[in-house]
Amino acid sequence: MRKTRQIRYFIFLKDVMILALTCFGGPQVHLTMFLERFVKKRNYLTEAELLELQSLCQILPGPTSTQTITALGFRLGGANLAYLTLLIWILPGAILMTLAALGITYIEKGQLANLTRFIKPMGVAFIMFAAFSIGMKVIKTQVSVLLMILAAIAGFFFPSPYITPIWILLGGLATALKFGEQEKMQKEPIRIEWGNFFLWLGVLLFSAGLGAITHSLPIRLFENFYRNGSLTFGGGHILKPLLYNEFVKFKHYLSADEFLSGLAIVEVAPGPVFSISSFVGTLSMRDWGISGELLGSLVATVGIFLPGTFLIFFVIRFWDQLKKYRGIRASLEGINAASTGLTAAAAFSLFQPMYVDLVSVMTIVLTFILLQTRLVPVYLIIVGGLLMGWASA
Repeated sequence: MRKTRQIRYFIFLKDVMILALTCFGGPQVHLTMFLERFVKKRNYLTEAELLELQSLCQILPGPTSTQTITALGFRLGGANLAYLTLLIWILPGAILMTLAALGITYIEKGQLANLTRFIKPMGVAFIMFAAFSIGMKVIKTQVSVLLMILAAIAGFFFPSPYITPIWILLGGLATALKFGEQEKMQKEPIRIEWGNFFLWLGVLLFSAGLGAITHSLPIRLFENFYRNGSLTFGGGHILKPLLYNEFVKFKHYLSADEFLSGLAIVEVAPGPVFSISSFVGTLSMRDWGISGELLGSLVATVGIFLPGTFLIFFVIRFWDQLKKYRGIRASLEGINAASTGLTAAAAFSLFQPMYVDLVSVMTIVLTFILLQTRLVPVYLIIVGGLLMGWASA
């Protein structure tokens, strides 16, 4: 029996590796591939169970696809299998983004400007498309429209890393007050095991305190990414403006050109969009040499993915009881609206220096149309942009 379980776990991890190398395009595309492999091919769980698991992860901070696949590993084989699942899932994308950052470090600014001539506006188009796509799905009431607009204004005029969590919490609280519109469900007593919650909170407070005392850049970077991973609702497209505000506009660890290049590259990298953190972490420690860059990648990657793992381990145990409370379900409207507004604010901030450049504007428009119509795969759009930049150099 034990040997049978071990074989099953090995097959599952092999499936995870295949997906880690072939999943492109974010949580919605990932979900389709999860359904095909985990439900139809392997029958690890039913379609309804996977969709419910995905819904749970969408309301938690952190990377949705990563939490979904990690939670599946937890259900199949407990914490040990879940951590192996997490490692295998994030490794290919993190390695690729680290290598990309190392390459950019040694490219002259003039060469980088030529190479990313079309990639930078494409990165803006990706964020615009994310805001548009999310908005079309979640903005359905006057309250959500108002929250989206207010969050967009706040995100644009106050580009602090603390604006995003504040507005997401305010949005959730605002619509939680509309709980009376939700259907009543028969509730059961909630039995909570607090271990993983205290582990998540303890790491957050300890890293923040240690960073403040030591002023060590690696420790502060870990805390920065751990905090962002703890407060990012809505997946990788919401993380991008968070990282831009903190590491480009607030701390100036990266230039806008470098960040936009990373945005474009992560769109063609396999696995979770959160692997953009490996790119940002690497460049944040470039002054320490290559060993420092590798350390920056490591602390950023661990920092961004760890909190979501702790939280999904914590919540999954009592999710069946929690989802029956109307206030929880009602808060999702405000969280989604605020996330959409903040994404739009990031897109507008990045577009500002480009609006006088006709080529950049046309590139944004064309990229947006291609994304909307899905006539061309995302990776071909990026490859085309790189080739055009190289040809125009």
